[in-house]
Amino acid sequence: MTKTLIHTDLAPQAIGTYSQAVRVGDTVYLSGQIPLVPESMELVEGDMEAQIRRVFDNLQAVARAANGCLADIVKLNVFLTDLGHFPLVNQVMAEYFTQPYPARAAIGVAALPKGAAVEMDAIMVLSD
Repeated sequence: MTKTLIHTDLAPQAIGTYSQAVRVGDTVYLSGQIPLVPESMELVEGDMEAQIRRVFDNLQAVARAANGCLADIVKLNVFLTDLGHFPLVNQVMAEYFTQPYPARAAIGVAALPKGAAVEMDAIMVLSD
């Protein structure tokens, strides 16, 4: 099994002992993204919608670095410190994805790194 590490400067750098993504065969495992601005490594300024958009932008940058796109995501996990924001996730997600939508889980959590209110990770399958 060959693992290929995926890296881009257009998404936040890893803040721990992990890679932005790892490709094994046609499958790419994207690490969790929080709403960090890649250039500053600080949380994006603004409301919850701005945080959600930043997370999707970060995932998109990593997907592109793996020669894929958001449409190639087959599984998306959403972690929220307040599940009351889930309707907003759906609203913003509809701007980034089209049908068929990926399988998805939404998980309420007590806290996320750097005080973020949202984090998402994904599994992407590439068709070469």
